[in-house]
Amino acid sequence: MKNGKLTVCATPIGNLEDASPRLARALAEADLVACEDTRQTRKLLTHLGVQTRMVSYHEVGERERAEQVADRVAAGARVALVTDAGMPGVSDPGYLLVAACLARGVQVDVVPGPSAVLAALVVSGLPTDRFCFEGFPPRRTGVRDRRLAELATEPRTMVFFEAPHRVLATLAAMAEAFGADRPCAVVRELTKVHEEVLRGSLADVRERLAAAGPRGELTLVVAGAPAAAPGAAVPAADLVAEVAALVAGGASTRDAIAAVARTSGTPRRAVYQAVLAARGGPG
Repeated sequence: MKNGKLTVCATPIGNLEDASPRLARALAEADLVACEDTRQTRKLLTHLGVQTRMVSYHEVGERERAEQVADRVAAGARVALVTDAGMPGVSDPGYLLVAACLARGVQVDVVPGPSAVLAALVVSGLPTDRFCFEGFPPRRTGVRDRRLAELATEPRTMVFFEAPHRVLATLAAMAEAFGADRPCAVVRELTKVHEEVLRGSLADVRERLAAAGPRGELTLVVAGAPAAAPGAAVPAADLVAEVAALVAGGASTRDAIAAVARTSGTPRRAVYQAVLAARGGPG
């Protein structure tokens, strides 16, 4: 009996000419191609002249499907795993199948290739020496805002994916959490005919994107928090005291937080969290 193997294959993120000879060979030599959308993968296989049989593998029922496909690999099948674009397992189905195959002791290898994360990072013009990938921000407003507040002091360049119908709200939330002047880039339709990169501050890029109308696949790259000068960070207790003084003088809590954030150079969300923590709320 032949030895089964799972080959995780990165696929083009827009331009089919980015498909490598090794990808074509891996797909042709596989007994089965597990794919997110058979219609999308058929376009790739046709472009490469490959006729390997396909089976759907997507997020709906992924855990059960991963076990089924892993069983076939353990029984000797050579399976190539692809998603619609990019590397399986990176904000796309794939992790569970890799884990299931490894649990069965079968071979797993990878065919590297195009990456929206790295392509957007490099073309953004922001620092590339240290970065983190945050995937899609949470859809629920409160959860998203709390997550962004946690990232307000992240020093590394941050890369996000976002859907067109949510991107303007997400950029506004980022401006609130990180500061409207934080540098960023929004990269649209990478490697496709209408590829576009908008660079500038969070506020500026959001305004330009709103005017143009967000559409297509979007990758957001945001600069990390600037290094604070020695002694420049304002202690949370001082922030809370300044907010309390303004409220005592008649300002609303919202306005007081905004004023303290502006004068101290502290992200508004960080001031809000400090006030919330001082009042004994979740923070």
